[in-house]
Amino acid sequence: MRDRYEEIKSLGAELVTIGTGNVRYARSFVENEGISFPVLVDDGAEAAKAASIQRVGFLKLFDPASFPGSRRAWKAGHRVGMPGKRANQLGATFVVGPGPVVHYAHHDAHPADHAPLDEVFDALRG
Repeated sequence: MRDRYEEIKSLGAELVTIGTGNVRYARSFVENEGISFPVLVDDGAEAAKAASIQRVGFLKLFDPASFPGSRRAWKAGHRVGMPGKRANQLGATFVVGPGPVVHYAHHDAHPADHAPLDEVFDALRG
């Protein structure tokens, strides 16, 4: 989504990332990845718990279903940085608002499972 941030903003939305690491890790992520949108830290897992985002066992981190996505990410030059203290925390994508309305939710099933961008943009366009 980083590469489409301006498009997201042009739709009147804001992209916010919530990470599992600490402030130092988040700062490094922002600098290394050239992030221009807000990055928040959920060091205590409050946001993850509130959104019912799953944590998985160690072996699920190497789920065979994640191999194709991991391979594509690696070929595209993406690398895993320092993990936060919840390295087994899966991710999720939400389109929220205006107000307390969730227009779209995708909870990752494995580490390389991410929300399809066409679905996210469909929700943004409403």
